[in-house]
Amino acid sequence: MAVIFVMTLASIATMLIYRCILKPFGMDMYLDIVSFIVVIAGLVQFVEMAMKKLAPALYKALGVYLPLITTNCAVLGVTQLNVVQFADKKSFIHCLGMSTVNGIFAGVGFTLAMVLMAGIRERLETAPVPHALKGIPVAFVAAGCMALAFLGFA
Repeated sequence: MAVIFVMTLASIATMLIYRCILKPFGMDMYLDIVSFIVVIAGLVQFVEMAMKKLAPALYKALGVYLPLITTNCAVLGVTQLNVVQFADKKSFIHCLGMSTVNGIFAGVGFTLAMVLMAGIRERLETAPVPHALKGIPVAFVAAGCMALAFLGFA
């Protein structure tokens, strides 16, 4: 849920910053990635503080994994894709709406991929895998097969 929340808010915030600040002042070529990383880091800190206050047990259970959302390339990738695909649309509301929907469903897709990969890795622990493929190699093979399956959605 934290990744979905951060992806959605990051999509909204970065589109606003891009359309209202970076693009009009001609800074869109060299400050977009830096400003997007700052926005993502701030949103993750906000989620971390809110979770610490509202759900301390969950905050302790997640531990170091919550701040790692900042370094997740999927979050930055979604914001960059939103700018590339939707920033040049005429209507500002349409542009903001499309980037918000893209952020929500990219987060849902990321969650789905993580749950599927966790299930496959759990299943591979008890599967009769050849010794040469045990551990990381079979996980890479499974990830490749899953990537091919997701390619069907494209």
